[in-house]
Amino acid sequence: MPRKRVYRSKKKLGQIPGSVIYTGERSKEKLFIDVFDYTKEFCTEKELQTVQESFKYKDTDSVTWINLNGLNHVTQIEALGEHYDLHPLVLEDIVNIAQRPKIDEHDDYLFVVLKMLYYDANEKIVSEQVSFVLGKNYVLSFQESEGDVFDSVRNRIRQAKGRVRTLQTDYLLYVLIDAIVDHYFSVIEILGDKIEDFETAIFSGDVDDDISQKIQNLKREILRVRRAIFPLREVISRIEKNENKLILKKTITYYRDIYDHLIQVSENIDIYREMIWSLMDMYMTTISNKMNEVMKVLTIMASIFIPLTFIAGIYGMNFEYIPELQYKYSYFILWGIMIVLFIGMLYYFRKKKWL
Repeated sequence: MPRKRVYRSKKKLGQIPGSVIYTGERSKEKLFIDVFDYTKEFCTEKELQTVQESFKYKDTDSVTWINLNGLNHVTQIEALGEHYDLHPLVLEDIVNIAQRPKIDEHDDYLFVVLKMLYYDANEKIVSEQVSFVLGKNYVLSFQESEGDVFDSVRNRIRQAKGRVRTLQTDYLLYVLIDAIVDHYFSVIEILGDKIEDFETAIFSGDVDDDISQKIQNLKREILRVRRAIFPLREVISRIEKNENKLILKKTITYYRDIYDHLIQVSENIDIYREMIWSLMDMYMTTISNKMNEVMKVLTIMASIFIPLTFIAGIYGMNFEYIPELQYKYSYFILWGIMIVLFIGMLYYFRKKKWL
């Protein structure tokens, strides 16, 4: 019985544009908000209990990163959006997790949506939507649940490593996006290892009965990764080419580096996609070859026994006047002829390399 499909789009049908409706399935996630507020000289890290505690960071002279986990808490997100003057359509896109990676430019901020990819403990690929709002002195990030790929960024801020503490929010947005893109390489490496394992198993003949289903699942993973990564190239390209007051010229070079990484990942995805299709063809060819080997053996056996069956059929007929039946050594001669035919045909097949 096919499983019942759940369509996220049904939650949005008939709703007023700008309605903040969470379309995901993690409705029991706890609200978690952490804040990094820093300059070159100091860094403050806090865990907030409510979004109201983050309001004071809007107009400070320091750089602030506010990370909110729990898109199911739409009331808190609406309150945060109201204080930071976010457009209702932006809030709608934040909680609608089916968004395609994109960038929207507004008067005082940039809104960026992209997908964070990683493998869970069961080696299943997870695609989580992450939204960023880049303001003059703050970056807001919104995640569906706790757990991300930003630990390296947090450590760099805490320990003042690199340039993150000396530059503005546009560089902070860069390092956050760069952390996500760098993790794409880990995902691609795992996909490559899976494909190589399948190739080795198919060539060696050590395959499970459900190998075709596993290949189909791997193909779906490739397509899911492709849908998450390919549109992001357009997003980074727009940041690189547009002249926005929030993105300084000296930071454009860093975004160009992200674009180069995305091109490299995209090329690998295309290669792996072709390899996945060839894996299925390779598996079907292997199955066909095995069937041909079986049919060849059966055909050779049938070819050997056809003349023997013909001889046995003739002398098995119930006629009284078959001359050879009266001869004393007819039985042994007949067996000799049949054995010679058997050995001769085996020699012939082996000489033709059919055996």
